[in-house]
Amino acid sequence: MEHDFTPDGLPSGGPSSGGQGARSRSQHQRRKRIVQAAAALASRGGVEAMQMRTVAERAGVALGTLYRYFPSKMDLVVAVVGEEIDLLESSIERRPPSADTPAGRAVDVLMRATRGLMREPELADALIRSLILADDVEIPLGDRMAGLLLRVSTGGLTPEQATEEQLALAGSLASVWVQELLEILRGRRTHDQIQRRIEIAAGRLLADI
Repeated sequence: MEHDFTPDGLPSGGPSSGGQGARSRSQHQRRKRIVQAAAALASRGGVEAMQMRTVAERAGVALGTLYRYFPSKMDLVVAVVGEEIDLLESSIERRPPSADTPAGRAVDVLMRATRGLMREPELADALIRSLILADDVEIPLGDRMAGLLLRVSTGGLTPEQATEEQLALAGSLASVWVQELLEILRGRRTHDQIQRRIEIAAGRLLADI
C-alpha cells in the first residue's frame, strides 16, 4: 500500500495519523534542535566547528540520528541557511516593507537580511563561504531570496506567476546581495557602502519589474 510521506519521512494519513502526527512533531523538534546546535557552533568557530559528532552531542541526539536527518555537513549548512531565511520571512510578514517603489521595498528586505546575518558574522561567513564551495548540494539561498524579493517588489507575485524576465531580475539582485555580503565579511565594504551599492543595483534591475 502506498503512502504520502512527510518531510521527516513519516507516512501521513491512515488510522493512526494522530500518533504519526505526534511523532512527526517530535521529529520536527529534534531536527530544529540539531539545526540550532549547528548554528550555535558555527557562530563561534565557523564551519570547522560544525563537526557532526559535536553537533550531535550539543543537540542531544545520537550520531546515527543526526546522519539520518543530514547525510553530510553541507546538508546541515543548507538547513541552517534555510532557518535564517525562515526568520527573515517571518520578520517580513510581521513588518512588511513600506517603501513606495519596488526597488525601495527590495532594499529594505536585503538590508534587514544583512543586519540579521551580521549580528553573527562568524556564522554568516561560514554559511556564505560554504555555499560558494558547494557543488553537489542544492542551495536554497539564491532562489529563496529571489522569490522573497519578487514578492515584496511586485506586491505578492510568486515565482510560478512571474515571467522569465521578472525571475531573472530578482535573481540577479539576490546575486548582487550575496557578493556584497561577502565584501562586508572580508572587511572591504562598510554597511553604508553596501546599502548604496544595493540601492543602485535595485534601482536599475527593478525599474520596470
